[in-house]
Amino acid sequence: MTTSTPDSSPAAPRAPFSLDHASLLASLVALDELLIIQDLDGVCMGLVDDPLTRTLERRYLDAAAKLDGHFFVLTNGEHIGRRGVNGIVEATLGESAAGRYLPGLAAGGVQWQTRSGAVSHPGVEEAELAFLDDFIVRAKDFLDARLSQAPDAIDVDTRRELIDSAVLDNLASPTLNLNVFRRYWRDAPERYRALQRDVAIFLRQTRERAADAGLDDAFFVHYAPNAGRDENGGERLLEGDERQAGTTDFQLMLRGAVKEAGVLVILNRYYYRHTGHYPLGETFNAREAPTDIDGLVALARERFDPARMPTLVGVGDTVTSSLGEDDAHRRGGSDRGFLTLIQRLGEIFDSGNRVLYVDSSGGEVQRPGLDAARLRRAETSEEVWPGLAGITDADDPLKLDALFPGGHDEYVDFFCELAHRRTQRTS
Repeated sequence: MTTSTPDSSPAAPRAPFSLDHASLLASLVALDELLIIQDLDGVCMGLVDDPLTRTLERRYLDAAAKLDGHFFVLTNGEHIGRRGVNGIVEATLGESAAGRYLPGLAAGGVQWQTRSGAVSHPGVEEAELAFLDDFIVRAKDFLDARLSQAPDAIDVDTRRELIDSAVLDNLASPTLNLNVFRRYWRDAPERYRALQRDVAIFLRQTRERAADAGLDDAFFVHYAPNAGRDENGGERLLEGDERQAGTTDFQLMLRGAVKEAGVLVILNRYYYRHTGHYPLGETFNAREAPTDIDGLVALARERFDPARMPTLVGVGDTVTSSLGEDDAHRRGGSDRGFLTLIQRLGEIFDSGNRVLYVDSSGGEVQRPGLDAARLRRAETSEEVWPGLAGITDADDPLKLDALFPGGHDEYVDFFCELAHRRTQRTS
């Protein structure tokens, strides 16, 4: 079913969001040139407090292998390390994991992996990785000191357990994930909000320390989810309340490690695989890409052959829209940038690109969710938008083409059927 039929009144037409997965499936199966760029957490696996408890279904990994050359991941998490996705793949597949890893970009776009599991960090310097490694130790010390003081003091054993879950020791994108504190202080949300603010201050001080060490502009702070950007281009903290957790992941990221830049990196490699030519050069990486969407669009228009441009399908779960005190919409979310670029490229190249949104509110992290019942029964645009509150709004330039209100389970069903039908078509 779709919500795109016209309203019989002279009011604005109904929102162009589709719940008709069967039609979407048929259209993607029929394509020769298809490129799926997909986020991971919340999309093909549920959002959880502790990344060490994440799981992937074998059938999903089987489907990803069938879509070889037409499917890449783009995540702010990492492939490698104790909390990396490769460990989940290995736990699922055992000895058969060889050659079955998820290809694409992690750490926001600076950690490349092939299907064989070969990992590289194009454009990243050793001094930068060393600073990130030191940050992990400092983050643990900061939390230990912060949580040993009144009024938020936590006993030492519990404190260490929570900190071990919260500090994600990723190589290229170390993260403070505050989900465990949100759950620990479920009856005292004001303590969680205070911790959010203090962690934001700690990360600002970390960037100042990097500048003092001669690494000025080497890093930026990523909030997931966030409330859009401020007047200086920095991401706004999304404070939690009784209904939602707000910003849960506080990441120290390498400059250039933004998903929208990763889209061009993936496209460059896609063209090489299918044409034998790198339109942007063999060594092109996210750190040398333009820093804004207009620049990325201009580069793509200049260098990519329109005749070989695939239909891009972007899949994400982290898009936000909230009203600020000035009644202006604060639009953010870690998937917004790359989904917006995919939408723009579809318009420029007339390639029929699609943006898919997966509702991840059913996991362990409190987030706004789709009101599927309202979306199905709505007859005017005014009735549609409350069903998307906190995610998008009527004036949002990012248009979510297809919605998966059933979350990652529903999306994985769709993904597996897509891989099965495309395999049948080409065999």
